[in-house]
Amino acid sequence: MPKTRVLVEFGMGTSLRREDYTEAALRAIKDALWHNSVNMAELFGFPKEAMIIDAEIGVQQPDKVDRGALTAIFPYGQPNITITQGGLDIEKPHTEGRTVIANAAVIVSFDMEPAT
Repeated sequence: MPKTRVLVEFGMGTSLRREDYTEAALRAIKDALWHNSVNMAELFGFPKEAMIIDAEIGVQQPDKVDRGALTAIFPYGQPNITITQGGLDIEKPHTEGRTVIANAAVIVSFDMEPAT
């Protein structure tokens, strides 16, 4: 059966002081997920483990993100994490350092026939 998209959510997360790209990415995923009760599996009669989750995270320094920490945040489903160049680093005006901003897109799909 084809992979069929049923939900897309977006989120933003920051690391205000520590320049922690992983923490900003985690917060972006939580922002996307925690605004909803994603009960798509039950609506289609699937177990929650059948959810195919594609999460794309944008940060300025993708190599500084711990992919395992991001995968661990999903309570069920089959998460696939992609980390790309994106987000923003905002220099602090009166001190050294920067604020890190991450963006997330979380897409939920199932292997099923699309509606006609």
